[in-house]
Amino acid sequence: MRPQTLNEFVGQTHLLAKDKPLRQAIEQGKLHSMIFWGPPGTGKTTLARIISSTSDSLFIPISAVLSGVKEIRESIDQAKAYRQSRDARTVLFVDEVHRFNKAQQDAFLPHIEDGTIYFIGATTENPSFELNNALLSRARIYVLKRLAEEDIEQCIDLALKDETHGIGKQQITIKDDANKILSSVADGDARRALNFLEIATDLIEENNNKVITKDIILDVTAQSLRRFDKKGEYFYDQISALHKSVRGSDPDAALYWYCRMIDGGCDPHYIARRVVRMASEDIGNADPRGLQIALNAWNSYERLGTPEGELALAQAIVYLSCVPKSNAVYKAYKAAMQDAKEHGTLEVPMHLRNAPTTFMKDIGYGEGYRYAHDEEDAYATGEIYLPEELQESKYYYPVDRGLELKIKEHMDKLRSKLQQKE
Repeated sequence: MRPQTLNEFVGQTHLLAKDKPLRQAIEQGKLHSMIFWGPPGTGKTTLARIISSTSDSLFIPISAVLSGVKEIRESIDQAKAYRQSRDARTVLFVDEVHRFNKAQQDAFLPHIEDGTIYFIGATTENPSFELNNALLSRARIYVLKRLAEEDIEQCIDLALKDETHGIGKQQITIKDDANKILSSVADGDARRALNFLEIATDLIEENNNKVITKDIILDVTAQSLRRFDKKGEYFYDQISALHKSVRGSDPDAALYWYCRMIDGGCDPHYIARRVVRMASEDIGNADPRGLQIALNAWNSYERLGTPEGELALAQAIVYLSCVPKSNAVYKAYKAAMQDAKEHGTLEVPMHLRNAPTTFMKDIGYGEGYRYAHDEEDAYATGEIYLPEELQESKYYYPVDRGLELKIKEHMDKLRSKLQQKE
């Protein structure tokens, strides 16, 4: 069912509508090297094949998963021979190009420069992170979007009607509600939809049936997981959305992204670790209970497992979303760490040093130290605790929310004593 022309291609209208530059370049034969970035089943390979056939170029596909330097050299040699014999160029299509290392990616550069090949790479990962700058500078990136459910329905209808490449000769039909469910479960992936359709077709033919019903589709897709791609682009996008929803005090969005990740097969232990991080980074001392609740939720999941323990994590996520927020400790930590790295090994003030031996006492260790509990409000007004070079530094600025409001009031009261003394 792979489309053979741009008119047969489904989806990606933001790139391939009549007035779009990419379509015009393809139809006019004005090609350039490209990177197609998008989810599986959105037409990256198909589009590369159409570009090659439209421009009357030799199409050489290789997979970065299965190929190495040897295959790259063989492909380049084939492209050079084609250019010499036909005075025509080659479309070298590299699937999963992000799997090639730097040296392998660099191997394409001179042949792109001298015109031996049009390079088209396909990737599901963010090219900014996975591809060399040298390769990116020689290719234009096109972002392919997940297909809409209407696009998937169109692909299914085409497969049912096509007597040459599809299953039109079998005269199979699909109920509207079944088609909608299948289009939804495909999750923007045309290949996935057609695979499910093929399984459903085999299933009903075993029972001498010709109609694909809602129950058949539900049976076929019962164990289907939503797109998640552990450690890939979707993984990081979704955990980012979860974290930012908690930070933004939106429990509904936070709960949704949490469920998306669980539904997609994410390890709940990973989410639990991130929730603990959220409690410290974004709630902090505005509500210290947040950290305890996050740890308790993690512990509950350890005891109960899936699915019971997932509810405890949901409870913690909702709680963290609703309570007052403060990143004061997070900012203070980063600032203090920066000073620690920049200023090297600064001396501990003599009055703060431990003096477990007589010799240490004799040379001044601990001399002049004031025990805070012996002073009013357990605060030694004017006592210095930072190294001499950093005595004017201040890192922690409590916010006017939650418990930190009380902390701020208390610290302001103590600092006012110092100002009065001065």
